[in-house]
Amino acid sequence: AVMIFVTILYVWAIWRYREKAGDDTEPKQVHGNTAIEVGGVVFSVVLLAIISVPTVRGLLEVRAIPEGPDVLQIQVTGHQWWWEFEYIDESAPDGRTLITANELHIPEDTRVNLTMTSADVIHSFWIPAVNGKRDVVPGRIANLTLIADDPTPPDEPIPGQCAEFCGLAHADMRIKLHVHTAESFDTWVDEQLAPSPAPVAGSAEAAGWDTFNAVCTTCHQVTLEDVEGEIVTYGPERYVTGGDLEFRSSFGPNLTHLFSRTTFGSGTFPLDVAHLTQWIDNPQSLKPMDPDRNDLATGRVLGMPDLGLDPVEIAEVVALLETWK
Repeated sequence: AVMIFVTILYVWAIWRYREKAGDDTEPKQVHGNTAIEVGGVVFSVVLLAIISVPTVRGLLEVRAIPEGPDVLQIQVTGHQWWWEFEYIDESAPDGRTLITANELHIPEDTRVNLTMTSADVIHSFWIPAVNGKRDVVPGRIANLTLIADDPTPPDEPIPGQCAEFCGLAHADMRIKLHVHTAESFDTWVDEQLAPSPAPVAGSAEAAGWDTFNAVCTTCHQVTLEDVEGEIVTYGPERYVTGGDLEFRSSFGPNLTHLFSRTTFGSGTFPLDVAHLTQWIDNPQSLKPMDPDRNDLATGRVLGMPDLGLDPVEIAEVVALLETWK
């Protein structure tokens, strides 16, 4: 609106005071106008001072870190190229916290404080519908407050995206935000904290578990409960430091409840048997990555490698993963 007004005024002045044919009158030559100059400066200073008060207040409110029992606290770790979420206040009786990846779940009308860091390079967490973007830097802490007004349909999460170029699969480092009612969020938390069932001996899923435990637990964690009620977490437990806090930093997403998600590959692909089979068989056919440069000893993971599994082994692993809901 301001630009349109100024443009119209500018064009009118050019037209109104243009040089006319046959008019050689020379305008009166003046040197400044003290009243206009002083008045313009004073008006500008007063206007900027008035505007700056709500602006600074708004910036401070946006940057404030919410606290209190009604605030949902989530730690976020950015990886090349996926997001890891730990709900630090939600824990099982044995002390395990709720850990998931890429699909963020929050209750409606609740302040959510994201405390974030990166495990590798600079990322930027951005879900435009609920707040602005925030850079996520290795070794440092960034905070972002989310508030969502209304629940989302289960198959229509709010999309988000890493907004800082971070390598090959930057465009595929996405986020899905699911907003629940308070009751459905509590149900989701209880389901996520429960272990998945260990496969029954002699089944196709048991054969898949043999392969999974031998190959996949190098990078992925999964928590299972056997028929005797024993709960065991398989896979490495790793952390990185951000500021004075420790953050979960797994080599790959926690898969305990993989099939409770709607997508995989950092929110890029629908979670179904066909896509998952292709992913396990040839991950780079779906997402550009650089797994040849992986170095687990130093914590560098640049994507899932081709595991060299045959079609039968892949089918057995997929059958196993389908039971983890």
